[in-house]
Amino acid sequence: MQYALIIRESAEDFKRREDPAYRNGWIAYTQALVQAGIMTGGAGLTAPETATIVRRRGDDHHVQDGPFPDGKEQLGGFYLIDVPDLDAALEWAARVPVSPQGSVEVRPRLLV
Repeated sequence: MQYALIIRESAEDFKRREDPAYRNGWIAYTQALVQAGIMTGGAGLTAPETATIVRRRGDDHHVQDGPFPDGKEQLGGFYLIDVPDLDAALEWAARVPVSPQGSVEVRPRLLV
């Protein structure tokens, strides 16, 4: 089964990306996924203030610069993994080096 590990980070976490110790934790985690042979994709994302939002209004589209979050966490990145089942995906999610202010959502890939 393929799962997305969706990483949400706080504003403080985005600022911590400059800290080598913080960054090295993510590098080590990514290397562990690769070495286990389960990583099929993923990417870290830039800070929320670099975002552009496109909203559909009927047949029109409205473009806005900047983030417009509904919560305290922002999308920081994602991993795509291929593991036997949800339990295995949850085990890998528990190892994500996200701070206590962040979270990891585990979601199965939609197969169509």
